[in-house]
Amino acid sequence: MNSLTVSSEIVELLKGSNIILQPSVPVLVEKVLKRGEGILTASGAVRAETGKYTGRSPKDKFTVQEASVKDKIDWGSVNQPISVEKFNSLYEKVVRHLKEKDELFVFKGFAGADQNHRLPIQVINEYAWHNLFVHQLFIRPTKEELRAHEAGFTVLSAPTFKADPLVDGTNSETFIIVSFEQRVVLIGGTEYAGEMKKSIFSVMNYLLPENNVLSMHCSANVGYEGDVALFFGLSGTGKTTLSADPNRRLIGDDEHGWSANGVFNIEGGCYAKTIGLTREKEPQIFDAIRFGSVLENVILDHDTRLPDYDDNVLTENTRAAYPLQAIDNIVDPSVAGHPNTIIFLTADAFGVLPPISKLSKEQAMYHFLSGYTSKLAGTERGITSPQATFSTCFGSPFLPLPATVYAEMLGKKIDEHNAQVFLVNTGWTGGEYGTGHRMKLSYTRAMIQAALEGELNNVETYTTKVFGLDIPVHVPGVPDDVLIPRKAWADEEAFMEKAKQLSAKFRENFKKFAGVPSEIEELGGPKL
Repeated sequence: MNSLTVSSEIVELLKGSNIILQPSVPVLVEKVLKRGEGILTASGAVRAETGKYTGRSPKDKFTVQEASVKDKIDWGSVNQPISVEKFNSLYEKVVRHLKEKDELFVFKGFAGADQNHRLPIQVINEYAWHNLFVHQLFIRPTKEELRAHEAGFTVLSAPTFKADPLVDGTNSETFIIVSFEQRVVLIGGTEYAGEMKKSIFSVMNYLLPENNVLSMHCSANVGYEGDVALFFGLSGTGKTTLSADPNRRLIGDDEHGWSANGVFNIEGGCYAKTIGLTREKEPQIFDAIRFGSVLENVILDHDTRLPDYDDNVLTENTRAAYPLQAIDNIVDPSVAGHPNTIIFLTADAFGVLPPISKLSKEQAMYHFLSGYTSKLAGTERGITSPQATFSTCFGSPFLPLPATVYAEMLGKKIDEHNAQVFLVNTGWTGGEYGTGHRMKLSYTRAMIQAALEGELNNVETYTTKVFGLDIPVHVPGVPDDVLIPRKAWADEEAFMEKAKQLSAKFRENFKKFAGVPSEIEELGGPKL
């Protein structure tokens, strides 16, 4: 991607005597400690707290309503508009705010491991630990690349600057604003580092499709024979766990592009949830948390500085940021061929979706647009009624364009490369949440292994009544009676009733996709 000339305000800002350009990891760690922004853990990682914002602020995210993008953006609750005038005023205030700081930390790097589709970016940080975060999360340039680097997008991060909603046109003191014409992201009023990562992902979700590249919120890995797999799934579905396979190399854990040449990682690092983390369950993540890594909102023992990954007193959303190179089993650079297998992961708390099913192209597009999983709000209080959650394309908060743009591109890619698509339920079986039980991880791993090895491409299948899904009758390492959810329920009538309830939720959610070809719903959606 070609870079554009940065604004005169940013050029002037970067000439300031307070600028620390491209500081190394040791320098940043020293700065974090000296400035009191964080502390060291027993493994040498930096631990920082993010204050009252321990996650993204979707209601505070805006896109500038500029002439060149006005007719392209899917405006609404995800992509809220803000005027050019309000943006320009806030932009000047943020630049002024940053100029007054004793130190500013600047990272220059890239988003996109494929050099044909990478975006040169720069991030200007008020906090040293935020600069350490972006250093680990984005793609770091070589010395030669740094000398030739011209930023195509700039992130200005000013966590201590708070907006005045009445004056600035925001919804609160916090704001995350993207200007595609100015090629700037403004972030203020929040210390949560994930806003920087996800704002660039949103930018790439606009720019890549313009270049006929499908941008995807998924993890990816590759076998030693070159076979590539994608894993889509929302929080709690097992995306990170299942894509981390000792027999396959990791391409990336969260954001990817699919071009005419194949798949590439958008990032240079990982941003993993750490709640409940153990070396036994997630050895790659556990061992990656060392010097240079960043822990967010993780509680430490006062004396030993050992993390307590079970402690959620600050948030359930505790995180670790580390470079991909902290993991042994990776592809470097993070590029690979075209996907052979695509896995959609869902945690169905209704207990009615099959443990694994093969999807036609129409079903793949339907379930991609739906992005279904279940949320179990208030489980601590014993609430057993699951809440169906739909996140378009498994990443609706980050999609500037209409969802159909991404779905149509996926359908074309499936056709072009004969990719096999599977829907895998890592949720409940034998009953809904509260009466049934969670699918055994060993069974899920066996099913995914069979899918990746091509063992399910041409097998006998059973078609479900309500959702019309084709279930393999046999999967190596999995009991046959586990594969068909209706047989796992003691009461078939109760199963059918629950399946119809979930079917109705799918149909109601799909009404928002105006203009989708009718065959997608007719051939891909529930039959009842």
